[in-house]
Amino acid sequence: MSLYKYISVDTVFKILEGNIRLTQPSAFNDPFELLSEINIPEGLEKQDLDMRFDLMSPARVPSVGELPYDFKSPTCNDDTARTIRSDLDNSIGILCLTKNPNSLLMWSHYAEEYAGVMIEFDRDHEFFEGLFEIDYRKNRAIKDYSFFADSEEPIRLSELCIKPKDWEYEQEVRIARPLVNCVMVNAKPKYPIYVMDLPSECIKSITFGERTSIENQISIFNKVKNTNISLSLSAISNWGFNFRPELIKYDVPVSEMSPVISPRTAHIFKDLPGQFGEIARWQIKNNRFSKLVNKTV
Repeated sequence: MSLYKYISVDTVFKILEGNIRLTQPSAFNDPFELLSEINIPEGLEKQDLDMRFDLMSPARVPSVGELPYDFKSPTCNDDTARTIRSDLDNSIGILCLTKNPNSLLMWSHYAEEYAGVMIEFDRDHEFFEGLFEIDYRKNRAIKDYSFFADSEEPIRLSELCIKPKDWEYEQEVRIARPLVNCVMVNAKPKYPIYVMDLPSECIKSITFGERTSIENQISIFNKVKNTNISLSLSAISNWGFNFRPELIKYDVPVSEMSPVISPRTAHIFKDLPGQFGEIARWQIKNNRFSKLVNKTV
């Protein structure tokens, strides 16, 4: 099975170099990340919470420690949740992935408006141990304070990852890891950048966007040509709001199986010597669609 991530070209080069970023919760684009409402019963004073977190276990069904979505109380707010999230920013990083390989919105939002790439990962690789799915809801979760203060076992992070239904199209899944197991590579941003080593065998394929520049396509091809990573282009289909997959490289080194050279991908190979270059140059010269379809790149 596969997982996907829509990313910039700069990010895919970093991943191909063997590391991937894990991000602190407050650095995500959704301000409601890990912000449940928390009810502190009237008369109960807040206390310093000494919590441990379980980063690997899935959320339980039914949900634990939750109050009905229509629960109302003047003592119910997200003040404590903000404190908890702030503490987590200093201790955990999260990798966000998706089960959706065909999202127009994610191509636009996360992959440089179709100029980036989509990378496919092997879901069954041990790197993704502890994978959990996001819970999308119409209503914000309301937790009872005892869920945090009286728990005898670690709090499951997965039970706090609840997002508004507006995000449901993303079909998001996550892994979380302690930042102490990561390497900080840039301390300057508001939320320092941490990365983890990523085994190359995790990567199954890379797909170019419709607008990925020719220069970047060539650079990425040169990076993966001797690997088992397959390469494709997500080109606009002639019909409907769809993309047409254009295979470029199989999941073996090009020395074992020749790449696929079409009018849409010939520009990747046009400067190569030998047979690949000859085929590409012939396509560009003789196929009237080659220049037209590559205008956007």
